[in-house]
Amino acid sequence: MLEELARCTLCPRECGVNRLAGEPGACGAVGETVRVARAALHYWEEPCISGEEGSGTVFFSYCPLKCVFCQNREISRGGAGKDISVRRLAEIFLELQAQNARNINLVTPTHYIPQIVLALREAKAAGLTIPVVCNCGGYEKPETIRLLKGSVDIWLPDFKYWDDELGLRFSGVPDYRERAMKAIDEMVCQTGACVFDEEGYLRKGVVVRHLLLPGHVK
Repeated sequence: MLEELARCTLCPRECGVNRLAGEPGACGAVGETVRVARAALHYWEEPCISGEEGSGTVFFSYCPLKCVFCQNREISRGGAGKDISVRRLAEIFLELQAQNARNINLVTPTHYIPQIVLALREAKAAGLTIPVVCNCGGYEKPETIRLLKGSVDIWLPDFKYWDDELGLRFSGVPDYRERAMKAIDEMVCQTGACVFDEEGYLRKGVVVRHLLLPGHVK
């Protein structure tokens, strides 16, 4: 799985660098470790995800999009966080479950998907049973999403731009709309219709968040 990092094309930027040899990708990530900025219960996602107990959220450092309006700039651009191993990531998933998290919430995970898949396998073998949420910016490749098949239960993508001119202006990508549409289609194909438990919490499905920019609500 980690061989994907030797010529990294995980995100649509497809920079092709050898992260295993110490070359940073277009996202900023380098190496086979995972940089995490925060891992804790998070109470401010969509109500069907966080609820009252909170979502077991892991904020991954760096980002393939780097939008100019990012509210987590220190994480997405500055790389704030700590480098951890795949094994430690698996332990964190289990620790969050032990804190009664409703789910494991992977925030901006695209550039670490090979490591995340390995960590989820290890955690599930050790008793992880709560749903896994992939919380992403929508600028994804179907091929990369397929790497998570069977590992992710809930997809929580953004759909930031219908107008590709805005995508280029604010995120530096010329093809956001097409990429996001194909990615969300793959997510829906994986999960099917939304499934809620008896308390109203989402157990499986796709929730799409639409971005409204000031002056561009059309």
